[in-house]
Amino acid sequence: MHVRVCFLLAILSRGFVAVGQQGPGLGPGHTIHTAVLVIGGGASGTMAGIQAARMGVEVLVVEETEWLGGMLTSAGVSAIDGDHQLPAGLWGEFRQRLYDHYGGAGAVGTGWVSNTLFEPSVGNAILKQMAAAESNLQIWYRCDWKSILHEDKRWRVTVERTGHTDTVVAAILIDATELGDVMAKAGAGYRIGMDSRYVTGEEQAPEKANGIIQDLTYVATLKDYGVGADKTIPRPAGYDSSEFSCCCQFADPASDKKPVRDCAQMMEYGHLPNHKFMINWPFCGNDLYIDLIEKTPGERTALLNEARLHTLGFVYYIQTVLGFKRLGLADDEYPTADKLPMIAYYREARRCKGLTELSLPYIQKPFSQTLALYRTGIAVGDYPIDHHHGKNPAAPKIEFVKIKVPSYNIPMGCLIPAGVEDLIVAEKSISVTNLVNGATRLQPVVLQLGQAAGVMAALCIRQHRGPSGLDVRTVQMELLKAGGYLMPYLDVSAGDPQFMAIQKIGATGILQGVGVARNWANETWFYPEKPAAFAELLEGLRSYYPGLEKFTRKEYSQQIITLGGLEKIFGAIGMPVRLGRMAEVLQKAGMSGGRRYYRDRVLTRREVTMLLDTFLKPFEKGVDIEGRVATSR
Repeated sequence: MHVRVCFLLAILSRGFVAVGQQGPGLGPGHTIHTAVLVIGGGASGTMAGIQAARMGVEVLVVEETEWLGGMLTSAGVSAIDGDHQLPAGLWGEFRQRLYDHYGGAGAVGTGWVSNTLFEPSVGNAILKQMAAAESNLQIWYRCDWKSILHEDKRWRVTVERTGHTDTVVAAILIDATELGDVMAKAGAGYRIGMDSRYVTGEEQAPEKANGIIQDLTYVATLKDYGVGADKTIPRPAGYDSSEFSCCCQFADPASDKKPVRDCAQMMEYGHLPNHKFMINWPFCGNDLYIDLIEKTPGERTALLNEARLHTLGFVYYIQTVLGFKRLGLADDEYPTADKLPMIAYYREARRCKGLTELSLPYIQKPFSQTLALYRTGIAVGDYPIDHHHGKNPAAPKIEFVKIKVPSYNIPMGCLIPAGVEDLIVAEKSISVTNLVNGATRLQPVVLQLGQAAGVMAALCIRQHRGPSGLDVRTVQMELLKAGGYLMPYLDVSAGDPQFMAIQKIGATGILQGVGVARNWANETWFYPEKPAAFAELLEGLRSYYPGLEKFTRKEYSQQIITLGGLEKIFGAIGMPVRLGRMAEVLQKAGMSGGRRYYRDRVLTRREVTMLLDTFLKPFEKGVDIEGRVATSR
């Protein structure tokens, strides 16, 4: 039975369709009611739909292609950038399914650009399997949304599919489009292009704002057809070999090494399983400067055709000049006439003006900023500030990847546009600066943003409120229960017995991690086995509890926390806990290591975290959207 008919029967049985009803000025067709509508079945949209459905909420995802996954699959960027050691939530689940399909982690480490590479069609199949397992999730493929109206606390969205138009009515709308088209139509404020350093406080940004965005890429997936095969494509219109003549001359932009010429290594960059190759090459390759964000559909089509021709030109160059004739466009990947992906790889989109904005200082030094935005984290990333401007000579000359950053988290308020109710923004259109977009645009981060959007949407439905009214800690707890990360701690994995406690205490800022810039895989360390510092603990607790001013300077200067010292701190807070009770909790958690607990016993950061979470529960005090500690609890 046709998918559309199956879906119609399913929602009729649930009472969601009122045949013949229609909104004012929205045209004829069925009116379909759902709790959450996700526009865009890309990386974030798919995960938003799956997560909200798992939380018991009815979700409809509307997708323009016949695939799920967006940049992961439909755009062909099937080499994961970053977060290899931070497999948070649904991102980690997706990766495990890739491991299961191919035969382990080693089977997907086939190219040097990534630890996880896969065939786009396999990624699509896995995402569809994950989606099909959710009875609360419905997906419409090959659909275009046409209009949006918000009235009576409901969204009314017209959707055109296979020759007819339906109206979808939803309480919560998620913009998971590639360019932020939905939020723009919904009236959300947004920015495009580079920010002024005087506005964002980012000294690496240009003095004056401009509208320049990153180059996009029309990726190609090549396949090795074997010895003797000649898969050379016809010479593309407008082909100019000089555009690609330096493609083999390259160096890691994050290093100081001189460029080398190595065409074979260039091809190995995106080597996929099963003798396929992702062609997504920035050095005299298939990057192209095209800005189609504010263009009409017709203008976009023309510009994207230009990008497709440019990529076909690079493929032709690889086959003819570089001599890789046996490598042809894969005939078993995309359902397109020219065997190219269905959509382009967009590195940059509109960026909404959210309730909070993540700028570079909040990534570089999160614990010393005016606002404690790190306390509201809902996703983590470790990729550097990576921008592509090689095809635009007008772009300011900034060495983006040499802007040093540690790993980071993304504040919840970045997903909530200011001034528009019942709308959540995901994908690449969240509220970050242009510089920060170079780190947050990568696949694992966007997958997590989608999961967070799904949690937020489901809670909005459960609690009958809009996204701006959600409690930060409630959202974070749902993410933790789903395997998500709030803090990007490299040394405390999700399998750690104290993972959740350390994540929660880390999100309070009472004990803080240490960030380290490591080029393509930045780090933040919690150091759970190190002795806990007395002064750090007191300073961290001051934001949450009165009564600590009674400690003398001598006591404050103690270097380490002992069991007796923590007992004294608890007493000063007004939470008397006997030493034996603390020892009992630690022993039950298996932390004693065969050693006795006594008054002068030095406590590790892990042990202090466990005791704080057990007795004080500072995470439950809550914070507002800007990270200020709630005073009403």
